[in-house]
Amino acid sequence: MFDGVISSIGSFLRLGGPVVAILIALSVFALALILLKFTQFQRERVGRHGRSNRALHAWFHHNQADARSLLANARSPLEETLATTMRLAAAKADKSAVEDEVSRLALGRLHDLQRGFRALDAIAQVAPLLGLFGTVLGMIEAFQRLQQAGNSVDPSLLAGGIWVALLTTACGLAVAMPVSLVLTWFETRIENERVAIETMTATVLSHGSIERAEQNAASSENAAPRLVTGETYAH
Repeated sequence: MFDGVISSIGSFLRLGGPVVAILIALSVFALALILLKFTQFQRERVGRHGRSNRALHAWFHHNQADARSLLANARSPLEETLATTMRLAAAKADKSAVEDEVSRLALGRLHDLQRGFRALDAIAQVAPLLGLFGTVLGMIEAFQRLQQAGNSVDPSLLAGGIWVALLTTACGLAVAMPVSLVLTWFETRIENERVAIETMTATVLSHGSIERAEQNAASSENAAPRLVTGETYAH
């Protein structure tokens, strides 16, 4: 069975030529990269926000210890940035300093997740062009054979040359379409993670600012001098 698969691949490569061989190599590289990125996304819990939502709920109900314990073993970019925001907010750090630190951390984590996206995008764009290039070369070869045949033209010769030439275009599209779809899915997960980081960290900071403002207002009200009424003064 294994020998049959090898012979089928060999005959397919002979039909398509070097262009099909290049497309197969690109497809193997793209598949390996996709599996690597999928494993990385699963390991770093990208798109899984349940733990972060529970931590945020605990934070709003003044259970800061529970909120930070939920994020103690943070793995995803959202969990790590949210844990950092809560830690700095609990330490009464300046809001601008917290935003800068969270932005730096999120940028690094998301950039690491986006590694390999350019390679996948290049494969999705180049594969159809390679297929078209192979088709053009095959058509040129078919018409050269047709010219060499002279008056004894065999229609099957031309038809066979055309379908073999179109084979490279089909291979190029077969490589490009799934790679493009998977890349779009990866980019959507990254964008959702970025939006979640921005909204949740901003929510923590806004909640802290509101609490501090309420405490300051209460302190000012308690410290305000009270008017003494009901007393008469003799002059």
